[in-house]
Amino acid sequence: MVTATSSRSCLAAIAAASALTASASPASTTWASALACAPISAAVSAPPAIAKNDSIAILPIANNTETPQAGQRAASIAQSLLASYGYTNLSRYPASADDETLFDAAKPDAQQNALNWARQQNARYALTGAVNEWRYKVGVDGEPAVGLTFDVIDVQTGKVVWTGTGSRTGWSRDAVSGVAQKLERDLLSPLAR
Repeated sequence: MVTATSSRSCLAAIAAASALTASASPASTTWASALACAPISAAVSAPPAIAKNDSIAILPIANNTETPQAGQRAASIAQSLLASYGYTNLSRYPASADDETLFDAAKPDAQQNALNWARQQNARYALTGAVNEWRYKVGVDGEPAVGLTFDVIDVQTGKVVWTGTGSRTGWSRDAVSGVAQKLERDLLSPLAR
C-alpha cells in the first residue's frame, strides 16, 4: 500500500514556493507553502493490470453523507476521469430517481444487484466506493471538504483488486466539485498508466 500526504503536483508546488522564498523568513516560507495547495491525505494499493479496452462498469458509489446525490456526483467524475485516461469500454449502472435521497433507508441488496448487473454487461472490472464527506465546513471561511473511497472489483470473483481512499480540503473560494475532481484525479491516477 502506498500512502501519501500530498499529491505529486502539490509537492512540486510546495518545493517551488519554498525555493522562491528560501531567503525569506521562516514564516513567509510557511505561508507560501500553505498557499501552494490544499491539504490532501490519500492511501492507494498497487494497481491491477487493467487493459485500456477492458470492460469497466461504474457501479453506484454509496453516499454516507448528508449531501444529496454526492455518490452520483462522485461516480460521474470518476467515469469522466477513466475515459480521459483512455479507457474505452465504460458502462454506468443506470440510476433511478430513488437511488439516493437524503434520508434513504439502507438497501442491503443494492451492491449485489449492481454487481449482478455488471456481470450481465460482461464487465471485467467494476468501480465502486463510498463518499464519506462532501460538504462545506461550518465557519467563516466555509472551506470545501471531500472524503472518498474507491474499490475496483474483479466482477467474476467479486474480490477487490485495488482500493484507494483519501480526503481533501480546499480554500473558501473553491467549489466542492472542484476539490472532488482533484481528489479523484489523485486517487485514480494509478489506473491512468
